[in-house]
Amino acid sequence: MKKIRRTLLIFLLLLLAGGGFYFSHRKGNTTPISAQEIHLNTLVTVTLYGTDRTELLDGAFALCDHYEKLFSRTLPESEIYRLNHGEISEVSPETSELIQIGLSYGELSEGAFDISIEPVSSLWDFTSGNAVIPDEKELAEAVALVDYRKVHVNGNTVTFDTPGMGLDLGAIAKGYIADRIKEYLKKEGVEHALINLGGNVLCLGDKPEGTAFRIGVQKPFGESTETLTICPIEDQSLVSSGTYERFFQKDGRLYHHILNPKTGYPYDNGLTAVTIRSDDSLTGDALSTTVFALGEEKGLELLNRLDGVEGFVVREDLSIHKSENF
Repeated sequence: MKKIRRTLLIFLLLLLAGGGFYFSHRKGNTTPISAQEIHLNTLVTVTLYGTDRTELLDGAFALCDHYEKLFSRTLPESEIYRLNHGEISEVSPETSELIQIGLSYGELSEGAFDISIEPVSSLWDFTSGNAVIPDEKELAEAVALVDYRKVHVNGNTVTFDTPGMGLDLGAIAKGYIADRIKEYLKKEGVEHALINLGGNVLCLGDKPEGTAFRIGVQKPFGESTETLTICPIEDQSLVSSGTYERFFQKDGRLYHHILNPKTGYPYDNGLTAVTIRSDDSLTGDALSTTVFALGEEKGLELLNRLDGVEGFVVREDLSIHKSENF
């Protein structure tokens, strides 16, 4: 695994890849220690305050390794890959748990969010730069295989009603892993930490001086240092999903990675981003995609009904429209 290791590093507006957040750190009572590695095809950064135990950074990244071998759609030895290819039906309790959570968001969104999108998502490539649109017939055949209601979990056994179905946990895996890292650090006695999995930001406590972490949300399609707004968080999570994260353009049209399970093509609903603030990162991860999929009206209605979460949508004109309690 490629490693980018920088310990005893003071952060000042450290730009991070993925969901477009950067962090403004001020020196507290002790110098923070930090490290970065590449996991799940994204830059993972963990910053600890008030401790010099660098082995805790190693432990955090070991968790990333562990869960990547469970949840990755593309890693041949992962449980999800083997499940999708018919090699296994029995999975670990962690994988079973995450699948069930993913299916619950399918119910919540009435299928707008669907983790059985793998037959469709595997046809798209937003990272190579080739800008290839899948064949229309092949895409239609893949769409016919997408239906979260045809995925069944019985204990740790996962079955599909139709051969060729598959799961893609990419919209929720990073949030789940961030939460597990936070649990680990808290158990080890860490009181102040900042975790970022490709833009899934989660903090443990507040900053050592007693103030909130101020998280800058990147301006969609702007320069990497341009902020749309700044959100304070204390012992909370901030997650954004947007069309600017992974995309390509062809024939004057933008194609992005948030795919409509009903059509197989990217959602085209006038939104360019959604940001969710919540107590845990898994909730923020799932809801940022769910709200985007539902669109502005239904998405904000959902946020207004849920307890303990808040957020805002960003239209293509970059105007911000917030939930009632944000």
